[in-house]
Amino acid sequence: MKIDVCFSPALYPAYHSPDSIVVVADIFRATTTIVTAFHNGVRSIRPVATVEEARAYKEKGWPVGAERNVQRCDFADFGNSPFDYAPEKVKGKDVVFTTTNGTKAITVAREAFRVVIGGFINLQAIADYCLAHRRDVTVLASGWKDKVNIEDTLYGGALTETLVETGRYQTASDAAIIARDMWNTHKRRLESYMEQTDHLPRLKANGLEGSAGYCLTLNIAPAVPALQTENGTLILRN
Repeated sequence: MKIDVCFSPALYPAYHSPDSIVVVADIFRATTTIVTAFHNGVRSIRPVATVEEARAYKEKGWPVGAERNVQRCDFADFGNSPFDYAPEKVKGKDVVFTTTNGTKAITVAREAFRVVIGGFINLQAIADYCLAHRRDVTVLASGWKDKVNIEDTLYGGALTETLVETGRYQTASDAAIIARDMWNTHKRRLESYMEQTDHLPRLKANGLEGSAGYCLTLNIAPAVPALQTENGTLILRN
């Protein structure tokens, strides 16, 4: 079996395989937030591509998480911070969710064999899921508005390393090798390496830098949210 890393949703058509598992990663912060919400008991999450769709659900009475350009949308119950989705707020609820990058990537990958949500916080759980299903894997890095970013590529390298080390996976392309080398070079100093990223200053400018350390913590939320289609609607369930 093989694992590949797609650096941006704009590149995904070149990586798509209907028989593969796609692991969507938006480390800062959408996929980390989604995994946290499931770990804290949310029943389902409906990812939608646009703010307009999210607002329409809100008007129908749905709890909504919505973010654009790092900031929570003014009509939303939650933003795109994992700390917004505490158990007492989300347990047993069905939440609609839209973000700048992560929900777009989820939608782009919807035709894969499986689409699951990855982060450092559920890295080993995702690896176990892939091993159990015995399928080729593509990590889809959400990036920033279709541009490559460090944190999502680094996650791709971490999952690549984890799966290759089992002896059951091989790297599928130069992209997977690049991501794996990045991870192995910087895995012992993740937070200091993140200081040079484009996105960390955006978080700091909005008082959200406290979430960065959480987003880079390994294996603290072993949920594996997976995408399903129900009545024509995309739904994430654990």
